[in-house]
Amino acid sequence: MSQELTPEQIQQALQGITVPAQPQILVDLQMEQYMPDPDLGVIAKLISQDPGLSGALLKIVNSAHFGLSNKIASIEKAVNLLGSRTVINLINAQSIKGEMSDETIVTLNRFWDTAQDVAMTSLTLAKRIGSQTVDESYALGLFHDCGVPLMLKRFPDYMQVLENAYANASAECRVVDTENAAFDTNHSVVGYYTAKSWRLPEHLCSAIANHHNALAIFQDESNSNTPLKNLLGPLKMAEHICQSFQVLGNQDVDHEWDVVGPLVLDYVGLSEYDFEYLKESIRELSGH
Repeated sequence: MSQELTPEQIQQALQGITVPAQPQILVDLQMEQYMPDPDLGVIAKLISQDPGLSGALLKIVNSAHFGLSNKIASIEKAVNLLGSRTVINLINAQSIKGEMSDETIVTLNRFWDTAQDVAMTSLTLAKRIGSQTVDESYALGLFHDCGVPLMLKRFPDYMQVLENAYANASAECRVVDTENAAFDTNHSVVGYYTAKSWRLPEHLCSAIANHHNALAIFQDESNSNTPLKNLLGPLKMAEHICQSFQVLGNQDVDHEWDVVGPLVLDYVGLSEYDFEYLKESIRELSGH
C-alpha cells in the first residue's frame, strides 16, 4: 500500500542529497510521468540507473514515516511502496535542485557511466556465483562511488588526484591513501556518510566505506568480515570488468585488482580461467 507524502516531507527527505541526478534520466522520467498511465516498472528501471535519485528514494522509504522493520535496498520495492505520485513529486523536486554547468556534467559522465555499469555487472556476478545479496550487490555497485561527485564539488582538482591515486595503487598505497594525503578525506568516507544520510542499510554503508580497503578485509581469515566480503567480492570483480581504473582513473593497468584480485577470486571460488571466461561473456553482453 503506497502512502502519499507531502511536498514538505519530500523536501525534508532531500536534505543532504547532493549527488546530482543525470540530466537524460530526468528527461526520460519527465516523459514517463506525462503518460496517461505512468508505468511504475519503467519509472523504477530509470531511477535505478541513477545514484542520486535512487539515494533520495531509498532515504524516504527507509525513514521513520514508513516504519519498515528492515531497511531496504531495492529500488523496485521502494517505487511500489511510495506509489507513482510521490515518486513523481520526488523526481520533480530533485530536477529543480539539479542545476549544473555543462563542464560539470561532462566530468560527471565518467561517474554516471561507471556507476550504472558496475551496478549491472555486480548484479550479474552476484547471480552467477549464487550470492544471497543480489539486490544489495546492485545497490552497492550503484552507490560505491557516490562520494566522487561530492569530492569534485568540494575540490576542483579532484579528478586529477583520483587519477594519480589509481596510478599509484599498490599493496602499500590504497587509492584512498593518495586522496587522504591531498584532502584529509576521501570518496569512500564521504560516500559512507552520504549513504548513512540516505538511510541505507548499515552493512551497505560499511561496504561503501571499505571498498578500497578490500586487501585488508580479504586477508583477514576470521569470520568477522563475512558479510563485507560477500558484498565486496562481486563489487571488486565488477569494477575490474567495467574498467573503473580506466574510466575514473584514466589508467591502462588495474593496479588495485592486481593486488586484491587473487584473494577475491579465492574467496568466491573462481579460478583465474573461470573469471576470464565470465569477464568476456559479461563484456560481450554489455557491449564493452
